[in-house]
Amino acid sequence: MKKIVKYLLLCMFLISQSLRAQNYQANWQSIDQREIPQWWQDAKFGIFIHWGPYSVPAYAPIKEVEGVYEKYAEHYENRLKTKNKLFLDFHNKTYGPNFTYQDFAPLFKAEHFKPEQWAELFKKAGAKYVVLTSKHHDGFCLWPSKYSPNWNSVDIGAHRDLAGDLTKAVRTSGLRMGFYYSLLEWSHPLYKKESIEQWVDRHMIPQMQELVNAYQPEVIFADGEWDYPSETLKSTTFLSWLYNESPVRQQVVVNDRWGKETRSKHGGYYTTEYDLVHDQKGIGDQASHPWEESRGIGTSYGYNRFETTEDYFTSKQLIDLLIDKVSNGGNLLLNVGPTADGRIPVIMQERLLDMGRWLAVNGEAIYGTRAWASRPNNSKDTHRYFTAKGKDLYLICTEWQNGTFHIPLPRKPVRVSLLGHSGAISSDFQKQQLTIEAPPFNPNTAPCNYAWVYKLEGVLE
Repeated sequence: MKKIVKYLLLCMFLISQSLRAQNYQANWQSIDQREIPQWWQDAKFGIFIHWGPYSVPAYAPIKEVEGVYEKYAEHYENRLKTKNKLFLDFHNKTYGPNFTYQDFAPLFKAEHFKPEQWAELFKKAGAKYVVLTSKHHDGFCLWPSKYSPNWNSVDIGAHRDLAGDLTKAVRTSGLRMGFYYSLLEWSHPLYKKESIEQWVDRHMIPQMQELVNAYQPEVIFADGEWDYPSETLKSTTFLSWLYNESPVRQQVVVNDRWGKETRSKHGGYYTTEYDLVHDQKGIGDQASHPWEESRGIGTSYGYNRFETTEDYFTSKQLIDLLIDKVSNGGNLLLNVGPTADGRIPVIMQERLLDMGRWLAVNGEAIYGTRAWASRPNNSKDTHRYFTAKGKDLYLICTEWQNGTFHIPLPRKPVRVSLLGHSGAISSDFQKQQLTIEAPPFNPNTAPCNYAWVYKLEGVLE
């Protein structure tokens, strides 16, 4: 009996300790102690979706501007508000000076949106999670938010819960679902310095909680953090609720965009976009903290109907991009920009399917891996990348290595194999150098296109 009582007391103690460990306080010192759930660190590849009223004009200049951000079609409303000449000229010529940005909402009908087809495409692409823009900086919601009446996809335009329909399809396909949410709105009357506290208390935090409770996202990608510090935005108040009380407190993952001082410092995983953190080069060569690169297949996140094939990454470039980011310990969140009527452009589908075919052969070297601590630095001339999993090392060659080639290693592999190839690989190990003899292939017998992976078993301690 005494043993049973002791056992029960021990169980109660462990449960209380567990509950106490989950009690995150509303400050960064506490919030930053939360570990990023392993599922996200193992997933490596996700799909970003920018879709909203800006998908109707689907315009941003490309050749006429130099900067990355100037090419974003999803910034259409703000470019009009700030009287950007290129946007104004296009808008007035196409729609007329009396046509407002708000007039695009009834035209955002999504009449050809088939969420099951989207989800199936993302699954075939090899992605493990999907992040939809629930609300961008224009404030338009893709769900029936009570905090944005008459400015959401149920009340106007599509007359459909786009976020809910996609969430159901994505989860049915076996992928995880998340949402992008903007902490700012360009045209909201409360989003200004004199009423920012009302904005936070009456709109922003309640709306984020509404989104979480309604759809239980496993990723929250915050954005629009640059105007105010996180203290003003009460970001840690929201995050402490998210981690302690919300229905997704165990599995949810968040990023680092929670105030103008938080990027690469606070929150969850760190973020770069087109390799930038605002106007600075990002942390793409550091693996000390989980991080993620996001970018479009082209020059914009929102659909830009004026992009040409020259503006899109090729399948080879996208696969090389994924390899580069994962070898440095990061994830890749690759964006698609659907059309206003709900179609994913064919060129984007083609790119995703090519990535999926490559991952079907080589995913072992991507999913669940970590950066190799002794990896050489990547550069624009790098054609050999490494990932690590357990005691195994993966050598990813983005250019085919003919004949014999040499790799410095700490110890002799137990076995050397080429993913997708059933034949033996000839190799030799002398003086901490591995010599591999590449097998002879022709285009019809190669295991895959674009990049090739040698598995070096038992190399790591």
